Amino acid sequence: MQFGLESLGRWTDPVETTVERDGTIAYAAATNDPIAAHRSGDQAPPVYAVVPVWGTMSTAMMDVVPPDALAFVVHGEQDMRFHRAITPGTTLRSRAAAVGVHVKPNGTTVVVKVESRDAADDGLVVEQYVTTFYRGVTGGDGAGEDAPDHKLTAAVKAGEPVATVEQTIDTDQTFRYADASGDRMPIHLDAEFATKVGLPGIIVHGLCTMAFTSWAAISGVAGGDPARLRRLAVRFSRPVLPGQTIVSTFWDAGTDGGNRVFGYETRTAEGDVVIKDGLAEVSA
Repeated sequence: MQFGLESLGRWTDPVETTVERDGTIAYAAATNDPIAAHRSGDQAPPVYAVVPVWGTMSTAMMDVVPPDALAFVVHGEQDMRFHRAITPGTTLRSRAAAVGVHVKPNGTTVVVKVESRDAADDGLVVEQYVTTFYRGVTGGDGAGEDAPDHKLTAAVKAGEPVATVEQTIDTDQTFRYADASGDRMPIHLDAEFATKVGLPGIIVHGLCTMAFTSWAAISGVAGGDPARLRRLAVRFSRPVLPGQTIVSTFWDAGTDGGNRVFGYETRTAEGDVVIKDGLAEVSA
């Protein structure tokens, strides 16, 4: 099945969205975020950055993905770089482009780059790389860029952890997150549908789990200051179920451009890895 390589690098038309305080507060509440600036709405939670770009990100992806492949998609990785805080009243101008298609023996990955700028001065606010994986879809050609690396190496994991944060997912988490994010895929809301497609039941949105780890990172390695978070990247390994407890472990991975870098991994209380190759970069 051939993906649309001719569309690689083609940016979508910019889309403008004005950030509303009520929306950022709702997102913080839907992810149990305890950070004061997020709960008050003075600053949007980091992973809220996906909400204004969902449509344009999907448009860029659809430019290269054959319709017959869509039934086999899973969210593989998410990588966010924060240049400015997202604050209420800011109008974001966002665009996206598929930048890479990579054929593997067990499927095909598509990398989409998204950027959001402040419409007032064109300053870059957030860059994102979104990697989707199409299970079992192979046979075509690939081209373009890989997503930036954020692998958690064995050498980093061999060190002593610098922080461990335990969090519990509420039993109604997926319903609250769906309302706050606009992501109402039935695997997160309909147990019967979820089991029909081979899942154990309703599963937590991957980006909701990532949002939990964002405030774990802020609390654990950024001194509780959300303005210090510069990058957050994850690879989704397996789904989290409502009601489960997750534990994120952070290791010192050195520095990059004056920022401190931490690798992390998130497991369930039962020991299953749900986020691997996690990376959190914070200003010194």
